[in-house]
Amino acid sequence: MDVFLKNIKNCRDIQTAKELLFGQLPNYSSAIIKALDVATKAHADQQRKSGEPYIVHPILVAAITAFVSNDEIMVQAALLHDVVEDTELNIENITKEFSDDVAHLVEGLTKIIAIRDEKLVSSQSNEKLLSSALSFRKMLIASIQDVRVLVIKLCDRLHNMLTIDALDKDKQKRIAEETLVVYAPIAHRLGISRLKNTLEDLSFEVIYPDDYKIISDYLESNHQNIQVKLNSFISKVKDTLNNDGVLTKDFEIFGRVKHHYSIYLKMHRKGIDIDEVLDLLAVRVVVDKPIECYEVLGSMHLHFTPLISRFKDYIALPKENGYQTIHTTLFDEQGIVEIQIRTKQMHKLAEYGVAAHWKYKDGYSTIKLGWLEGLQYQNESAEEFYELAKGDLFSEDISVFSPKGDNYTLPKGSVVIDFAYAVHSQIGAKAIGALVNKHKVSLLSPLKNGDIVRIETGRESNFHCSWIDSVKTSRAKEGIRSRCKARLKECDTYSAYNILATIFDYKVQDIEPIIKELHLKDNIYRTATQLDFLKDTIYKIAENIGTKEVRSWELFKKGYKKPFAKTIELFEFFGNKSIDAVEFDYCCHPKINDQIVAFWENDKVIVHHKLCKKAYQMMRENAPMVYVSWKNSKLSRYRLIISLQNQKGVLAQLLTTLSKLNLNLISIELGIQRSDKAEYCQIDVESMESKKSVLESKISKSYKLIEIISLNDAYSN
Repeated sequence: MDVFLKNIKNCRDIQTAKELLFGQLPNYSSAIIKALDVATKAHADQQRKSGEPYIVHPILVAAITAFVSNDEIMVQAALLHDVVEDTELNIENITKEFSDDVAHLVEGLTKIIAIRDEKLVSSQSNEKLLSSALSFRKMLIASIQDVRVLVIKLCDRLHNMLTIDALDKDKQKRIAEETLVVYAPIAHRLGISRLKNTLEDLSFEVIYPDDYKIISDYLESNHQNIQVKLNSFISKVKDTLNNDGVLTKDFEIFGRVKHHYSIYLKMHRKGIDIDEVLDLLAVRVVVDKPIECYEVLGSMHLHFTPLISRFKDYIALPKENGYQTIHTTLFDEQGIVEIQIRTKQMHKLAEYGVAAHWKYKDGYSTIKLGWLEGLQYQNESAEEFYELAKGDLFSEDISVFSPKGDNYTLPKGSVVIDFAYAVHSQIGAKAIGALVNKHKVSLLSPLKNGDIVRIETGRESNFHCSWIDSVKTSRAKEGIRSRCKARLKECDTYSAYNILATIFDYKVQDIEPIIKELHLKDNIYRTATQLDFLKDTIYKIAENIGTKEVRSWELFKKGYKKPFAKTIELFEFFGNKSIDAVEFDYCCHPKINDQIVAFWENDKVIVHHKLCKKAYQMMRENAPMVYVSWKNSKLSRYRLIISLQNQKGVLAQLLTTLSKLNLNLISIELGIQRSDKAEYCQIDVESMESKKSVLESKISKSYKLIEIISLNDAYSN
């Protein structure tokens, strides 16, 4: 593929582009010629920024599509993918001239309105996430009916990345960033490793040119030594397999060096230099039958020492994208080498993923696209949509089992409650405990590859809204968010009626018809959290009662006490009942900035977390309540555990960074744990940011944040 893509990159004229296209289509129908003619006429007067005829682009996108899929329908759609968006032709013209299948794909591609150069925002702008999220959502929604749309769009983006030099540096970086965070992960999920690796390396070179050069220079200067090591190990593997008589038929063995971005990630995650990357080399053994894969594995483990913690059997447990290969890492005299063992059919699927279905026409029942349907989140916020999808697309996978042996694929780092939601949304909602490998654990316990998980459920739903920062899967995040949002609104509605009934000394049943008469029923929940809305509602109810009993301005002189605000300890209250003390119940532990409710009883208030089960029952029973909010709750306290390199001036840099993030330093403790290369420090800070996850994200951009803990426990004050 490298030679093919090099030719694609260097192609600048129509004739060469056609030769590259037809070189991938030895047998093609008249429909291909027709699509080529229509596209050529439609784009006749257009040029790319590089100055070449625009038609070169769709022809080369079609050539890449033919390379990965070999499907004529997809190639026709690739040739026509820009005509509806950029020329006078519309989808009706395409429907009239071509098959319904081609028109369907072109329409799907047209719906993915690519972010134009002039619309691209600064890579440092807060709008960057939003623009990528919108583009991302359009891609997924357009492709849900036909995954071929995604395959063609990936080929389109690959050609754009190959010819990105024609743009200025800022635009290059913005397009590369979107490619790395949107397109490459989708190629990974579709199993098209050829496209995924190429897109990653092209983006990496643009975004981090210095890091790319370091890796590239190292591989180039050490090329001969690396190749000698690789050839030596391949020779050992061949001799071992032949001596063991494992393979009686022809088999293929070839080696490779990890691609640039993969090496960079390994260095970045582990904080090591390139010469410390142990598994820089990989050898692939390709055989005919699945059983031969295990024979090769047995031979390798008998003659080389395996690193068992790195062993993965994706043949027995395929990935969701259909990927099947045995991975094992072996110790050799000169280091460690990863070996991948697969059949020829598995190799095709690993290289071309879902596109292999069309390229080889023999079908792949192991390909699962349920993850794609699972990405259709019902979320109004593009940013939330993107954050949810990121967890599903960008993570490595682990396989976890139910007690019956059912296999569930989850992102690496998932916790038990993620598994519960993966089984069923109601299992997740009602989970109260779990057994992992027959040991009782918490619902937030991390899961490992191969764990067997049993979920214990209760009769009613549990609400743990803070868990949204701990779970990894979009299904769990969306389930927790939507259920908590609905429960909070329900609690606010109960609270609103109870607060108003307490103020006017009415029964809730008597307040309800007044609220309905005043047309406030749909928004009454706002009364529990918005003080101005509460005051306005009190005035309207007083007006309503006054017209029937006494004039409204005389109302509070006739037995009604006028509402007033009162501050006690951490809280501000609003009501017309005397309050002498504040207490907490034993059942819940609200922290500063948590959502709370207050019940009035004999001149004192009892504060509960709004999602407390006992509080919920009291709200439903119409217990007297008063309006409550936190006083001076803008500052939140956090404890940070940060890893620092043993370098001069690093502490000063850290303190400067914390200052720029508007964090007030309370205390700092250095050297709580040391190593030759780094030490860990503990820092307590105050922040205006109430969301721990947001602060964690900001700090992690500059430093290795080991842990962040909220210190805002209301009981400790």
